[in-house]
Amino acid sequence: MLLNEFVFNYEVYSKEMKIFYIANARIPTEKAHGIQIIKMCEVFAGVEGITVELIIPRRFNYVKKNPFEYYGVEKNFKIKKLFCFDLIAIDKFIGHLGLWIESLTFFIPALLCIFFKKADVIFIRDKMLLPFVLFKKNVIFEAHTFPKKYFLYSLFLKRVKKIIVITEKLKELFVQQGISENKILVAPDGVDIKDFDIECSQLEARRKLDLPQDKKIILYTGHLYEWKGADVLFKVAQNFQNNVLLVFVGGTKEDIVKFRQKAKDIKNVVIKGHKSHKEIPYWLKAADVLVLPNSGKQEISKHWTSPLKLFEYMASKRPIIASDLPSIREILNKDNSVLFEADNSEKLAEGIKKALQDAELADKISKQAFSDVQNYTWQKRAGKILKFV
Repeated sequence: MLLNEFVFNYEVYSKEMKIFYIANARIPTEKAHGIQIIKMCEVFAGVEGITVELIIPRRFNYVKKNPFEYYGVEKNFKIKKLFCFDLIAIDKFIGHLGLWIESLTFFIPALLCIFFKKADVIFIRDKMLLPFVLFKKNVIFEAHTFPKKYFLYSLFLKRVKKIIVITEKLKELFVQQGISENKILVAPDGVDIKDFDIECSQLEARRKLDLPQDKKIILYTGHLYEWKGADVLFKVAQNFQNNVLLVFVGGTKEDIVKFRQKAKDIKNVVIKGHKSHKEIPYWLKAADVLVLPNSGKQEISKHWTSPLKLFEYMASKRPIIASDLPSIREILNKDNSVLFEADNSEKLAEGIKKALQDAELADKISKQAFSDVQNYTWQKRAGKILKFV
C-alpha cells in the first residue's frame, strides 16, 4: 500500500522507526477488534522508514486462514506468535480463570520479547499489558473502554508515554483521574474507503448474494450483543409488510442460533450469520437502509464505542439510521443520518420509513456521510497518532 497522502513522512521522520504492536488477541478473529489491529499495523508499516511487528499469543483458532489473506491486507509487516496457556476455550467450566491464565502466560514471553528486541514504540490496547511501563518508557496505550477498577491501573496509566482514546468521553474520564489532557489523543476508528466504495450496483450486489430484487432491504452488520441493539432492530419487523426484508449479517455461533430460532416464524427477517470482512461491502451495497441501533443502557455503547461498521456504512453511500447517543453523535448528525431515540423500536421504525419514503433525504444524507468519512480513513488516523507520539 502506497501512502503518499502522508505528507508528514519527511517532516517527522529523520530516521527509521520500529513499532511493536502487542495485542493479546486471537488473530484472525470474526470480531471487529481484529480488523482494527490488522489495518493499523498495515498502515503504520506503509509509512516510509517504519517497520512493524505484530506480537500476539499462539491460541487455538477455528479460523484457519492466513491473517493477511483473511483481512485482505498487504503483507508489509511481521506477525510473531508467542506461547501461552490457552484455556479460554473452556471458560464455561472455569470462568474468568482461563482468561487470567492465558493473559499471564502471554505477558511473560511478551515482556521478554521487548527486553531482547529493541523497538522505538511499544503499542498496546490491553490494560493487562500496562505493567510493561515498569520496564519500558516508550509504551503507547490505546483505550477502547474505561477500566472498571481504575485504581488497579492508575500507577501504570500515569507512566505510559501517551494514551490514545476513541471518544471524547473516554478522554474526559481519564482527565478526571488526573491524566494530563496533553497526554491523550482522541482518534476515532476508521475505514479503508476504497474497500467499500466499490463499483457495484445494488442490483449486481443482490445477484451476487442471492438476495431478492423486489424488496426493500434493511441491513445490520456486526455482532448481536444486547448493547449493539440488534434486539431493538429485530422488534421492528412487525412494523413492516413482507415487501421489506430485515437482514442481519454477523454474530457469534451461539447468538446466530438464538436469533434464527427467534426468527423462524417471521417471514421478513433473515439471519445470514458471519461473513468474511471482504464480503461486507457487497452486503452494504445491496441494502436500501443501513441501521446502527446501539443501546443506551451501557456505558460502552453510550459513551465509549467508535463502531467500525459506522465508518463502513458511511463509505458505502447508503442512508444510515442510527441511535442518538453521545458516542455516535461524535461522528453522525442530522445532516448525514437519521437519528432515533436509542432502545425505542417504534422510533427506529419511523426513522427507517422516513429514509425509505423520502428519496431526496436518503440521497442527501448518504452523500454527506460519504463526504464526512473522508476524514476517517485508517491512513489519516495513523497520521494523527504518529504525529502525536
